[in-house]
Amino acid sequence: MEMFEAGEAELWWAGKQMEQGQERALRDYVGRNDKTKVIAKLQRRGGGAPAGEPPVDEQTQRDMMAFWHKKQEEAKRLAEEDEDAHLGAAWADPRQLRSHLQGTGGVRWR
Repeated sequence: MEMFEAGEAELWWAGKQMEQGQERALRDYVGRNDKTKVIAKLQRRGGGAPAGEPPVDEQTQRDMMAFWHKKQEEAKRLAEEDEDAHLGAAWADPRQLRSHLQGTGGVRWR
């Protein structure tokens, strides 16, 4: 952790530099909502805005990447399977509607 002297630090919040001194209150930056969570960062004077935090933490990002790779492998496996494998199923029979409407769907010939 880096230590700063009082005159060599700037306070940043929401990508804006907060002015030093008593002329502006914190509510001028944040607003009057008392439920607002403020995470301010100290930066060396003249250093510019501090880097933003990543939107997700490392563990969540690893979990999301593992899920994505699993989905990619599943999609690759499904693409490699025979695309005509469903043609032997009963629901894919092109004559099924006709036989159902004529009432000959359950008839078996011996």
